[in-house]
Amino acid sequence: MIRPLASLLLLAALPDLAHATPPRQVFIAGDSTASHYGPERAPREGWGQQLQGFLDGKAFVVRNHAQSGRSSRSFVAEGWFDGMAKEMRRGDVLLIQFGHNDEKIEDPTRYNEPQRAFPEWLMRYVALARDKGATPILVTPVARRKFDRGQLLDTHGLYAQAVRDLAQREQVGLVDLTALSMDWLRAAGDEASKAYFMHVPAQDQQDDTHFQQRGAVMAACLVVAGWKRIDPSLGVHVKRDTDCGAPDTALTDRKTQANPSLVVHERDIAIDQPGPHGGAGTTTAYPFFKDAPGLGFEFRKRVLHAGAGIGLHQHHKDEIYYVLGGRGIYELDGETRTVRAGDALLTRPGSTHAIRQDGEEALVLLIMYARKAP
Repeated sequence: MIRPLASLLLLAALPDLAHATPPRQVFIAGDSTASHYGPERAPREGWGQQLQGFLDGKAFVVRNHAQSGRSSRSFVAEGWFDGMAKEMRRGDVLLIQFGHNDEKIEDPTRYNEPQRAFPEWLMRYVALARDKGATPILVTPVARRKFDRGQLLDTHGLYAQAVRDLAQREQVGLVDLTALSMDWLRAAGDEASKAYFMHVPAQDQQDDTHFQQRGAVMAACLVVAGWKRIDPSLGVHVKRDTDCGAPDTALTDRKTQANPSLVVHERDIAIDQPGPHGGAGTTTAYPFFKDAPGLGFEFRKRVLHAGAGIGLHQHHKDEIYYVLGGRGIYELDGETRTVRAGDALLTRPGSTHAIRQDGEEALVLLIMYARKAP
């Protein structure tokens, strides 16, 4: 009796399976900054390699057709365009990013002058998507990391502008990756931004165009962030945050900070103290950013040496202890428990608590609570 019933249930489910909506395909037509690289090219990666990591695979599947060294012209001439067209279907998305190789005037097989030829070639991609019932999205070329005396240079100029103008003229969605990536690079600065690109001493490389993984992830994040601005409904299918890069005001914001950011080392602020709140023994306190103006919380490290403790006291504020190392006996509202590295302890107003070091190692705590208003 079980087998026939199971078969009936399976047959009943088959119509639903047959009508299940397949994920939309996200095609990438582009150059080496977006293309896929195998492990033999590590650590080099294109942003297209990292795009799927931002998208729910049940809703979108990335088809990365970007090819190293291609322009909008040579991608068509070499057959990559037709190969992509065969797979495209209604409801899909086409991301179009060219420009790096269209700028190469020394190579007539790839070069396109920016004001007429380049947008004409790009229109082939827009027309393909529209003919297939897919959504075209134009993407300006990702910036090169080219600084001159601390100033980031715009190496795409008229090519990026040609993409913007075409998007406006044809009412096509635009991800201005040139602007987004330039804002990111300016905020990162000349030296720090090298780590995102193929500056790899072990391979004798100083490449300011192609990415290591962290750069590919950043560029993919910027693409998805720009895509979400075009289509806010995409947000429910994005599985990681896209709060990445920096606004175009980042450098001005930095200069006008009321309270600049700080880096300190604990060795410079250590204070030996007896156990707080009537606790026994000797402790070492590290009051990080104690005098930082405008900070709404206290953040401290405290080491309870052998036999030391924080005495019993009642709380009038929320306070968190995080155990970094060692072992302790924690008293909370009349109960005791052993705590070790990795335990986090939240005490709420109205509770009483105490903690003491136990065992051979010092008990090391991170402590955080709200700072009193001045």
